[in-house]
Amino acid sequence: MNGITSSTALWYASRATGVVALLLLTAVMVLGILVNRQGRLPGLPRFAGVSLHRSVSLLSVTFVGVHVATAIADPYVSIRAVAAIVPFASSYKPFWLGLGALALDVMIALIVTSLLRARIGRRAWRGVHWLAYASWPAAFAHGITSSTDLRHGRLLDLAIACCAAVAAALVWRLSGSIPAPPPAGRAGLMLTAAAPRGRRGRAEQPGAARSAAPAARHLSQKAEIR
Repeated sequence: MNGITSSTALWYASRATGVVALLLLTAVMVLGILVNRQGRLPGLPRFAGVSLHRSVSLLSVTFVGVHVATAIADPYVSIRAVAAIVPFASSYKPFWLGLGALALDVMIALIVTSLLRARIGRRAWRGVHWLAYASWPAAFAHGITSSTDLRHGRLLDLAIACCAAVAAALVWRLSGSIPAPPPAGRAGLMLTAAAPRGRRGRAEQPGAARSAAPAARHLSQKAEIR
């Protein structure tokens, strides 16, 4: 294909919107991972984090809808409308297109439950939203395998960058979920680290550890009073 013509416009539109949709879904995934339990993003107030996540989510839904519509309308490959919703119902690459249908179904479920959040309750809404963590891998596998666009050149680099962004967000979130030691434990660690090498060896003995515990508690109590 040497350029965009009337016969190839839908083909290009389907692939272009698919790439943009993958970028937006990756952004939604990263934002969802970075949001803490209070609904805040690092460095942003709560309303800004929620608004940003909602806006990017709605934009990704728009591009996914255009991607699906142009893929169905494109005569290059015969894809029925039902195959876009019913997983593994397509005669063309049924498994990989089925993964895309699964991702679309999860997105529809997220939209419906968000609209009915006041009626179904927060617990049910949150349970459905956990499925979003499975929709991104399905959408990514669909994009990689259903066509060759993301397997070569700059688009391959883009796909790798999407994976790296999600992996980095997961590492950051998991590292932040490790509980910090209590104040008394931190004071004991500070005393051990500040002790000279000769005294440190004696402090590591059982008796010395017991004698250092009151001092650690005393330091923590003074810190709390301040």
